[in-house]
Amino acid sequence: MKIQVLCPHFEPDSAPTGEFMTAIVENLGAMGHELHVITALPWYREHAIEEGWSHRLVQSEDRPWGRISRVHPFPTDKTNIAARAMAFAGFTTAGLVTAVSSRFDADIVFAMSPPMTLGVAAWVAAKRRGVPFVFNIQDVFPDVAIETGTITSPRVISAAKKLEAFVYDKADVVTVLSEEMDRNVIGKTDTPTEIIPNFVDIETFAPTPLENSYREEFGLVGKRVVMYCGNVGFSQSIELLAEAAREMPDLEDVMFVVNGGGSSIEEVRRRSKGLKNFKIIPYQPVERVPEVLAAADVHVIPLRKGLAWSSVPSKLYKILAVKRPVIASVDEGTEVGNVVVEAAAGRSVPPDVVEPMVEALRELLDSADLRVAMGERGRDWVEQWVTPRRAAERYEALFTRLTAEVP
Repeated sequence: MKIQVLCPHFEPDSAPTGEFMTAIVENLGAMGHELHVITALPWYREHAIEEGWSHRLVQSEDRPWGRISRVHPFPTDKTNIAARAMAFAGFTTAGLVTAVSSRFDADIVFAMSPPMTLGVAAWVAAKRRGVPFVFNIQDVFPDVAIETGTITSPRVISAAKKLEAFVYDKADVVTVLSEEMDRNVIGKTDTPTEIIPNFVDIETFAPTPLENSYREEFGLVGKRVVMYCGNVGFSQSIELLAEAAREMPDLEDVMFVVNGGGSSIEEVRRRSKGLKNFKIIPYQPVERVPEVLAAADVHVIPLRKGLAWSSVPSKLYKILAVKRPVIASVDEGTEVGNVVVEAAAGRSVPPDVVEPMVEALRELLDSADLRVAMGERGRDWVEQWVTPRRAAERYEALFTRLTAEVP
């Protein structure tokens, strides 16, 4: 089967969605399929094209499974919504031109959102060839942007919702990550949906010792470390960690760590100013992420109220894979909290409230045996349910079914 893929990130870009698509493509390639990936030049970490990459509009390279065409992403400041929208439009246009002008005779077109605009490009490319179009939703847009206050203009919200409905209706199947996201999408379109969760590479994210070179480098040896690792943006209520640290000065060997960066990092700096038990550490190279995750005694995933219904952070599976417990500060009954409870790998507490988080932190920090047991159960869960091969097999089955239905 020949599969054309449109996505915003691909390795070596460090975005979680890039890691997802890279693993899917490589597994599909290993199954014997040929792929053409249309993506952006690496830019995610600093929101600028990474050093060593050409600034040409399109740059291509061959892989054993096919070809990658990287187009200019027109990177901008994430807080400048108008500029970001123009950047998405520019990237999408370049991706569309690359897709329709390619000699790759695709049997199916597979695209990812965000950005939602890539769905338009994928639909045009699929329609031109008379093949099915599958649209994968990593975050439900514009719901997430509305909930976080990123988009407030009624006219912009109306336009975004019309774009969302248009793309859903043009897809042959919309794939989502969870039952909550599935219910959300079903309420907006008659297009069939399919739940295919994200996953974790259990070989890359394998259990390693707690005390490691990351702890040595950043003065964490001998500490009980509470960590948030990842993007610090509008969706994450990272200020809860600063509030929790302020509530727990009695635990002198506990250090709260935010490892990452993003549009809200300066607000976190302001909230944590003067706290001796709080550190902000910048993004580490992608190959070091397993070591970073292993350096924590407890991880925290805090999503603002209303956001866990529309998003499933892939970091959850990585944390469980390295055998570390999780405190999920999320809406009750949503995927992240459900997984933590189902796997018995941590605690789920209400979002945006510090007291329940502090209570859960004290419970886990008080018992090394409890943390180890939770970590073991989390690893068992990911090994059973969320591996890249399992997800790729489900996509292969979906693609095979759709291409068989084409007259």
